Amino acid sequence: MRNSIFVLVILGAWITACAAPPQTLTLATTTSTYDTGLLDAIIPKFEAQSNARVKVIAVGTGQALKLGGDGNADVVLVHAREQEDAFVRAADGINRREVMYNDFVVVGAKEDPAKIADALNAADAFKKIALLQATFVSRGDNSGTQTKEKSIWATTNLTPTKEMLWYQSIGQGMSETLIFANEKRAYTLTDRGTWLALQNKLPNLALLVGGATLAENKDKTLLNPYGVIPVNPAKHPNVNAALAEKFAAWITSPETQKLIGDFGKDKFGQALFYPNAGR
Repeated sequence: MRNSIFVLVILGAWITACAAPPQTLTLATTTSTYDTGLLDAIIPKFEAQSNARVKVIAVGTGQALKLGGDGNADVVLVHAREQEDAFVRAADGINRREVMYNDFVVVGAKEDPAKIADALNAADAFKKIALLQATFVSRGDNSGTQTKEKSIWATTNLTPTKEMLWYQSIGQGMSETLIFANEKRAYTLTDRGTWLALQNKLPNLALLVGGATLAENKDKTLLNPYGVIPVNPAKHPNVNAALAEKFAAWITSPETQKLIGDFGKDKFGQALFYPNAGR
């Protein structure tokens, strides 16, 4: 009899645990992780393992960090190291970890009016574009990509502004910027992953600076690392700190790192992101 009661108690506890409603994790991240399809490929595994629902907010890195800094996200996955370090210094985030990387490339009209395909690097390409005043589309959204774009312009001693008709800052995400550049037959800077995911929808554009693969990209300043940062519960006590830490540990685990490294290979012949945890 006692054994039967014990079994019933255990069974009841198991049923109760299984019936527990899922927790919600709010992930603020960049458009590239969403537009490439990476999150759709891997997040369901975390949800199933953790009895959780992940609410993804895909915006530019600047906006993602602001969401975290306002306590409106539990964890961020972003790609602008100086902004990330400032986020941690301000005690808005804790324990930043490397997750993965890809690279940036410059794309533009297949006709390549500024002849940037012959450029030595991205800075040289930007100089050629400015000299010809060929149309260049900037995301203009304080994203990691725009942060990289501004750093490239800084090395050229040129500072394009909205008043320059050839420089179009549109305040949009990466996919929207690529579509706009395609319509205008313009140049733009993009992460390679989003380019690969959308290139079939961009018939007027070609990859002109950065090589066909990351390994062929001779401009090593175009490497694009991503980090995961749980929001600091000491400063933002409303966040789901335990689940955020669980997510950070999961996305940097060997199993998930393999999923990241394999993503895109079957469709594009190369990875869209390269695992980098623990390095």
